[in-house]
Amino acid sequence: MALRSLVSRKTLGLGLRLQFRGLQTFSLPDLPYDYGALEPAISGDIMQLHHQKHHQTYITNYNKSIEQLHHAIEKGDSSAIVKLQSAIKFNGGGHVNHSIFWKNLTPVQQGGGEPPHGNLGWAIDEDFGSLDTLIKKMSTEGAALQGSGWVWLGLDKESKKLVVETTANQDPLVTKGPLVPLLGVDVWEHAYYLQYKNVRPDYLKNIWKVMNWKYAGEVYDKEHS
Repeated sequence: MALRSLVSRKTLGLGLRLQFRGLQTFSLPDLPYDYGALEPAISGDIMQLHHQKHHQTYITNYNKSIEQLHHAIEKGDSSAIVKLQSAIKFNGGGHVNHSIFWKNLTPVQQGGGEPPHGNLGWAIDEDFGSLDTLIKKMSTEGAALQGSGWVWLGLDKESKKLVVETTANQDPLVTKGPLVPLLGVDVWEHAYYLQYKNVRPDYLKNIWKVMNWKYAGEVYDKEHS
């Protein structure tokens, strides 16, 4: 029994080392615009706090969890490995989601809020009837989401159709299936509370004024082929 246990731990350690060898730590990405560039839709104070504090915290905690995971794998500590999965998912998801979110926004002077054109625009009309209908649907579902989370416009890789989904906490859209995120709206209170207090619908009404539909269209064209 002892020999079998030792062999199992060695096998576990080898397999996990191979599986997690490619995992790298993250660093905070720069924003492609100034913190105040999205005003008045989103204040500079919110953007700075959101980026420098909240996003950075997810990265710090993810990197710490990855380091702990490597140590646990080296020791063959299966209990520690399992325990770390939730922290890796939460903080890794926080980094992935926010990295998308920053690209989903752009100042009005750089095209923020301009309706989508080309293939994405046609797909929205086909799958939702109109852009206004899509925006209303995402805003309604985002406002109704209990607690914290995200509302997404995604592309279903199997059906090639657009879908609206919500995810809880920092779960990335991929947890809902073979879905590619085109737009993600953060409905955690830290994304809006300093400016909008607890009135999430007002935040969801104004964020569309700085939405980067051009970026969403580029992702759509790349992933739809």
